[in-house]
Amino acid sequence: MVQAAVRIAMWSGPRNISTAMMRAFENRADAVVWDEPFYGHYLAETGLDHPMAAEIIAAYENDWRKVAEQATGPLPDGKAVFYQKHMTHHLLPHMGIDWLDGLSNAFLIRDPARVLASYIEKRAEVTLEDLGLPQQQRIFDWVRQRWGRIPPVLESDDVLADPEGMLRALCQATGIPFDPTMLSWPAGKRDSDGLWGAHWYGAVEKSTGFVASGKAAVRVPEHLQTLLAAAQPYYEALRPHRLTPISG
Repeated sequence: MVQAAVRIAMWSGPRNISTAMMRAFENRADAVVWDEPFYGHYLAETGLDHPMAAEIIAAYENDWRKVAEQATGPLPDGKAVFYQKHMTHHLLPHMGIDWLDGLSNAFLIRDPARVLASYIEKRAEVTLEDLGLPQQQRIFDWVRQRWGRIPPVLESDDVLADPEGMLRALCQATGIPFDPTMLSWPAGKRDSDGLWGAHWYGAVEKSTGFVASGKAAVRVPEHLQTLLAAAQPYYEALRPHRLTPISG
């Protein structure tokens, strides 16, 4: 068991195996997870027409300062690992980020073509900001400058291809022991899932572990090619820093 409390903030955009990663950590006996804690504030502030927006705003904390305080505060349930699944686009420009000093920040990236192909299955309209890539770059650069070193970066397809090796690498980078229970989990919903899981989490609710992506290239519709071109440089900027697998 981990002796000192570790608060892992995993920063990613949508459709990026982020919920599967949350499942992996929740399956640890020493861990508790938190699903997109800033979503309520994000929707209340932006007024965007997301699925279940009114319900989410009503059900979750809308004051980002209170959310940040909880993210860096005592761990729930006496656990030793606090895994926080954060969407980068939920960190809006007006929100302070000094509180990130209290977290072990890591970054989850994925080929934008795969992200887009998955995203438009659930929501037809999409912008670069919806994908969270400029925001992820901003957070990464801030953490890198603050720490004076490169924070952990995981490529989603690397995790899917070698779950144990990549989770071992992440655990080492965040100072916690690897736990083999992270490699599989029971199918179904979780009490920890946000209300939005009813719209977005269909596939992960059926999953019992990580499943490798197909090698075939995905097709991005013609009208999204400009967006794909704009997204690619952000992905390419972080990709060289990605962790490599560690054997057991």
